[in-house]
This record gives sequence, structure tokens and C-alpha cells, in this order.
Amino acid sequence: MKYIDLHLHSTCSDGTMTPEELVEEARRLGISAISITDHDTIEGTAEAMEAGKKNGIEVVSGVEISAYLDETPLHILGYGFHHCSTALLKNLKKVQQAREERNEEILANLNGLGIMVNREELKKYSATGQTGRPHIATLLMERKIVKTMDEAFARYLRRGAPAYAERARLQAADAIDMISAAGGIAVVAHPFTIDRTMPVLADVLKRLHKLGIKGAEAFYPIYSVADRRKLCDLCNEIGLLITGGSDFHGSIRNGTRLGGNNKKQRVPYELFEKMQKRLHDITVLDQKPMPDIVLQRP
Repeated sequence: MKYIDLHLHSTCSDGTMTPEELVEEARRLGISAISITDHDTIEGTAEAMEAGKKNGIEVVSGVEISAYLDETPLHILGYGFHHCSTALLKNLKKVQQAREERNEEILANLNGLGIMVNREELKKYSATGQTGRPHIATLLMERKIVKTMDEAFARYLRRGAPAYAERARLQAADAIDMISAAGGIAVVAHPFTIDRTMPVLADVLKRLHKLGIKGAEAFYPIYSVADRRKLCDLCNEIGLLITGGSDFHGSIRNGTRLGGNNKKQRVPYELFEKMQKRLHDITVLDQKPMPDIVLQRP
């Protein structure tokens, strides 16, 4: 049986392996198709696709975008879009700028707590790609301020912690339209992070479906078989594609490996085939115009 992994992070955001290394790891583990879904960037897509050709691995373009549905934060995965779209790249640049502004606020908050860190020091842990809270956590670990990534988030970086800073918000409708306008499909990442109450989650997914969401990530490392079954049933009820991935970040996040940790977590290739068919069936009439996004300060 063939397997896939449609949720991976590279050094272009907060992963520890390059796009090419991820493709090579997929080949080593016998994974047939992957998508690199870096946070708010598609910088590694071309490298991954080229490596896929060399290694016999199918690579579909991907991205993970942070967004909000009203006051509810969520992550949206995009697949199969034209990664050279200048309009998409222009909008992603706005999202990336909001990320950079948030990083500066977090560093200022840490300084206010007596932890003197600066942008130049942070660059050592984020030499390429997008910088995020995991890089700041790594800096705190190297400085012996905390012992683990989890401790860094719990004490300083998670929502409600003293160094946390909110970034300008992108609405889910704009994130979905960005992906759709570039010829791709939008999928809800790790849905149970939105809400673990099935009636509430069902309402959210139905709202997102009306906005253009085409699928949900039912296969996810920390989801039990029962969780996955509930999500698959909900996807079938609404008419959403079922997708999945490991959310692999490399050595920065222990306990997860590319392709899943065991057979129960593996994502079957047939889901990739269904997604590819949906992408193939997209017509010009299905595509919305690319939005000129405006991020909102909370």
C-alpha cells in the first residue's frame, strides 16, 4: 500500500530539514507523495518539486496560512496552487510582514521582562525563510533561560504568556480566496485545535465550506482512531475532502516523524488521488479573483 504526508515544514519556516532533505527522507521511508506546507511562505516549493523529480516522489505545492474566522484562530492549508503566481506572492508578503512585526513585539516584551535578546541574535537560529516563535524558543533554550521548547511557550510565548504578542489578523475568507485564485484548494488544518466539541466544530466547518474550504485534515499524529473516524464522518456529511499529514518539523519537535509514527497514523495514497482529481476538475469558472488582502490589528 502507498502512503502520503501532506503536512511538512522545512527550513523555509520553522522546520530543521531543507525541502530537498524532506523529499529524500520521504523516499527513504517509502512515502509516495508529499507537500511542504511552510508557514505563510512557498519559498521551498520549487526546490521540493525539483527534488521530487530526482527521487521519484510526487510533490504538490503547499502552504499553511494562519487566519481567523471572526475571533476564532485557525490554520488553513493550501494545495496544488500555481506557486509562481505573483499575486499570491504579493499577498503572502503582507502576511510575512505581519509575522515580522509580531516577532519584534515579542522581542521587546522579552526585553521588558529582563531577557535581553535582539533581532541579530535571533538570525542565528533562522538563517533562511520565515522566523516564528519556535525560533525565539530555540534562542531561549540556547541561552539556558528555559530547558525545552514546551517550557519556552508555557512561560513566555503562548497566548496569554507575558511575552506573547498578537499579530495582525488575516480573515479566513481572504486566505481561502488567495489559495483558490491561484488555482489551488484550501483545507482546514488539525480541526480539533478549533474546538473538540463536535457540534461546534461541525458548525465551523460548514461555515468554512460556504467560504470555499474543500477539505479537512482528519489524519493527524495526535488524533486517535476514534477522533479520525468522527472527522471523516463529518467530512463525508459536509462534502469535504479528507486529507492528512504528520506536521513534521524535524528535530525541533520530538515524537513525530515524517509519514507518521506507526501504521495507524499513515495516510493512504487514495486520499491524494481524490485531491488530485478535485484539482484537475477546477475550471476557470470555479476560481475567484485574487483578493487584495488587508490584515487587521486585533
